[in-house]
Amino acid sequence: MGNTDYSKYAKLSPFELKDNLIELAQNHTDRMMLNAGRGNPNFLATIPRRAFFQLGLFATTESEFSFSYMPEGLGGFPRPVGLQSRFDHFVMENKDKAGVLFLGKAISYVRDQLGLDPDAFLLEMVEGILGCNYPVPDRMLRLSETIIKEYILREMGVQGMPKEGLDLFAVEGGTAAMAYIFNSLKENKIIDKGDRIAIGAPIFTPYLEIPKLNDYQLEQVLIEADPQQGWQYPEAELRKLEDPTIKAFFLVNPSNPPSVKMSDEGLAILADIVRKRPDLIILTDDVYGTFADQFKSIFAICPNNTILVYSFSKYFGATGWRLGVIALSNQNIIDQKIATLSKKDKKELEERYSSLTTDPSGIKFIDRMVADSRNVALNHTAGLSTPQQVQVVLFALFNMMDSRQDYKNAVKSVVRERDAALHRQLGVESTHDLNAVNYYTLVNLESTSRELYGDEFADWVMKTKNPTELLFRIADETGVVLLPGSGFGVLHPSARASLANLNEYQYAAIGNSLRRFAEEAYEEYLNNRPKRKK
Repeated sequence: MGNTDYSKYAKLSPFELKDNLIELAQNHTDRMMLNAGRGNPNFLATIPRRAFFQLGLFATTESEFSFSYMPEGLGGFPRPVGLQSRFDHFVMENKDKAGVLFLGKAISYVRDQLGLDPDAFLLEMVEGILGCNYPVPDRMLRLSETIIKEYILREMGVQGMPKEGLDLFAVEGGTAAMAYIFNSLKENKIIDKGDRIAIGAPIFTPYLEIPKLNDYQLEQVLIEADPQQGWQYPEAELRKLEDPTIKAFFLVNPSNPPSVKMSDEGLAILADIVRKRPDLIILTDDVYGTFADQFKSIFAICPNNTILVYSFSKYFGATGWRLGVIALSNQNIIDQKIATLSKKDKKELEERYSSLTTDPSGIKFIDRMVADSRNVALNHTAGLSTPQQVQVVLFALFNMMDSRQDYKNAVKSVVRERDAALHRQLGVESTHDLNAVNYYTLVNLESTSRELYGDEFADWVMKTKNPTELLFRIADETGVVLLPGSGFGVLHPSARASLANLNEYQYAAIGNSLRRFAEEAYEEYLNNRPKRKK
């Protein structure tokens, strides 16, 4: 092993570490770097993308027809009259193209299965993909919101809630959603500096950092998942939420990096806590929910207390699109909290939103988020771009129209087979957990050492090796980039590997590299352990 001093990196955050790890892994030109650090999937949904581009061609032709007397390159707004018949002709002329065939079926599905006006839907999609109008309503296009409501209710396991009971705000991905939510909670006096907020750990590192910012200065209470219980939250940890000084509970479900969904038992405990604490706000990021079997969001059991964030980035391979939604029940606890604020606070908020309506006190929290996202004064320019909203709708329809769920089964199989390949080559058992999602995996330094070479070796590793320094040695000497679990709030020394962004043989290569590294460490251990007296 090399003599490089890696200790200087030990205090960096995971995403600062990532760039340093990549730089080290790329130092050697005689090998391939294997970057399993970031969870950007290398798979994506192609049919809804084909549909998007084909729809764009049709819409552009429609625009040109509107101003056909003008010079080439100048178009107008699409004409509603006869639009459906022209679209039908377009589909018939191009039905051999996968994206076009999907568009034709989507119109039928929207009409026959969702009960929406196909003419109004087509016009919304054509105008939307052209981006020729401001988003109206700014929170989300009307029919687009109706369709995404259906998708969210299905995929998040929500039973018995009518679409009319749900409001959505289309946003630029999950992280934008979090920024908007925290900002509006602060602006609307729901959270204040010094308030206590519970965070389900381990969790995506930036979510540990947001409450500490000067903007918020919140006190964190960690709700620790237990690796010995399959990374579920023990009841004693969840019961911390019964403390009335805790304003909100913030978590990722399924979790990042343990990559497991909250169990039915955990959901039942949380529902009981909410019955005792009807004032508790829950904020859940469910981006990995579509990879889980029989997923049920916390929103499904505590809809009035829960702010649901869902991103289309991972499941559809669309991190570059920045697509997500914030979902709130019409009867949400935050609107109720705003209604009970002091007269002074209410007057201040009425002044803040007075430029939007003659009744600023009646603005719902979700609409306040829209306004706050543009500093209120620029509310008229708020909203996710309409072409992005069209792609969101096509993604959702692609999933809902797939009655056999072929795409879902395929992507779930991809990440699970990668997990199996890594652990097989590492030489340790891959856990079989019904709640596991397998988008990420955590390689536990202690348990892996113990399983490979026994208790004494594991004890020696824990006493002599710095986990973060080990990651740098692994990157430098093997070209494998992993992130430290400690940066995500994992208590035991571990490495997080994304199972989404490399191919199966590369995960097998990572397993081989880690195994060789463990073998070298074991040789070091044998050479340095004290001689036993005869």
